[in-house]
Amino acid sequence: MMYRIIFLICLGLLAGCSMTEKLGSYLKSDKDNAEPPAPLVEFKQGLNVIELWSESTGSGTKEQYLNLAPIIVNQRLYVVDVFGRIKCLDATNGDTIWAKDMKDIGDSKLKFWSEAESETITGGPGYGENTILIGTSEGRVIAYSADKGEELWRANVTSEVLSAPQRHNNIVIVRTLDGKIFALDGRSGKHLWNHDRTVPNLTLRGTSAPVIVDDIVIAGSDGGQLAALELQTGRLLWEAPITESRGVTDIERMVDIDSTPVVMKSVIYVATYRGDLVAINMETGRESWRRDVSSYAGFSADDNNIYITDEDSHIWALDRYTGNSIWKQEKLHAREATAASIVGDYIVVGDVEGYLHWLSKDTGDFVARTRITKDRIIVKPVVLGKYLYAYSSDGTLAAYTYR
Repeated sequence: MMYRIIFLICLGLLAGCSMTEKLGSYLKSDKDNAEPPAPLVEFKQGLNVIELWSESTGSGTKEQYLNLAPIIVNQRLYVVDVFGRIKCLDATNGDTIWAKDMKDIGDSKLKFWSEAESETITGGPGYGENTILIGTSEGRVIAYSADKGEELWRANVTSEVLSAPQRHNNIVIVRTLDGKIFALDGRSGKHLWNHDRTVPNLTLRGTSAPVIVDDIVIAGSDGGQLAALELQTGRLLWEAPITESRGVTDIERMVDIDSTPVVMKSVIYVATYRGDLVAINMETGRESWRRDVSSYAGFSADDNNIYITDEDSHIWALDRYTGNSIWKQEKLHAREATAASIVGDYIVVGDVEGYLHWLSKDTGDFVARTRITKDRIIVKPVVLGKYLYAYSSDGTLAAYTYR
């Protein structure tokens, strides 16, 4: 499980020591006992992958396991590092359009950065309605203008924000580590409503980002539940159990929904750790099909298939309408592969040693391999047409295309 299972919420276990100490101890123990990644396999390269540019965008996630995935909007890439550096880059050449370093800004509104040096960026960037959104370890949500990086507002929520906030119809939706979904006014940050779910004693380090479709908020929980909420009011429309806890110990009973749900044509696809991949009717919350595949990394979907990375770092192609297997690639075992991104006729995953593996969508065979840096790739690559943007945990952002 490596760095994935590193967050203990149980307050009794945390009493008398700092969270950082607990996390560091758990990380070291888990890393020492981890299964080594499978060696790289040789194959005949069938695709010419070209690196267009590579830029250092800050400190990345350092040694923290954070899903700070870049986003691309209107030919602009937005990326943030753990220490609060935000950059907006031209996607065509990597040039910086604007940059912010929150620690260096003298505005009195940012005084908390000098008063709480341990506060870091843990969620984001998110986007909606020309607004960039980030969340912090101390439960703050900050909104910026996407055009120039000007701060618009900031708001407090109840705990750490580990996924990207989303904005739609002037409402910002934020999921916090203590199981709450907050709705904030997109123009001021004022609290509008919140939805609360109980958090198990032990969870994965991470939370899935909420998804907003047709004024409905789709949100997963650490207890394996999927909820549909009315955007304007927070009213619960339905809630579906995706996976029930099994086993005796807290570890055995972990069923987190950590990967972001995917919505296609009124069907929600959602995966849990140590559970299942499930297709849910968006209007009713009723299950269409279920497949026994455990995942925390996440997945992508096209018109025909779902491409999912399981807990062993095996990549599957499943029929989107039935869940039946198309193919399975097992040669990335224990390499901590990211969720797969779809680029034309190929899918791409990153791994623990900074490699990008390019696979055929039809067969799952390797067709190319590239490397950003020697640092792990945690987040799913970003795609725009024939261009792929990959982000390493050391803060390197690189752009690729193929022939």
